[in-house]
Amino acid sequence: MNADSNPIKLTPAAELLVAQEEIVEIFGILDDWTDRYQYIIDLGRQASPFPESWKNEKYRLKGCQSQVWIVTEMEEGRMKIHATSDSAIVAGLVALLVKVYSDRRPADIVATPPDFIKRIQLEDHLSPTRSNGLSAMVQQIRQTAVEALAGRTLSPPPARE
Repeated sequence: MNADSNPIKLTPAAELLVAQEEIVEIFGILDDWTDRYQYIIDLGRQASPFPESWKNEKYRLKGCQSQVWIVTEMEEGRMKIHATSDSAIVAGLVALLVKVYSDRRPADIVATPPDFIKRIQLEDHLSPTRSNGLSAMVQQIRQTAVEALAGRTLSPPPARE
């Protein structure tokens, strides 16, 4: 039997781990931190558009030096994460987290720590304020997943402009 006739379907938790592993592999290929920073910035630039109407206090993350907005919604049992920042590097950090955690089941988000951050030594190469902001972003995403697991309904985001 060939691989095409019996494809392996990853469970959501496995998909989350694979997403983290892909980031680790990409960072391993990049030669130095200049290239890695550029990759992060490019991720932020390539992120899905974030409506201006969502850039308000309700969705602004507290604890970041840069402005960061995170909007979450549930769709078919999965937590969709939309996020952006007014800083190029922070927008890229947000895009990394969205790549790992968006479109995942809340239980999988809670059960899977962001090990890729330590494995790529990201916090070692960020300023203390950016490192604190990254931790705040991870904490917000994981806390929202805990709330979704507890049965708290995530309010739908406003309509896109």
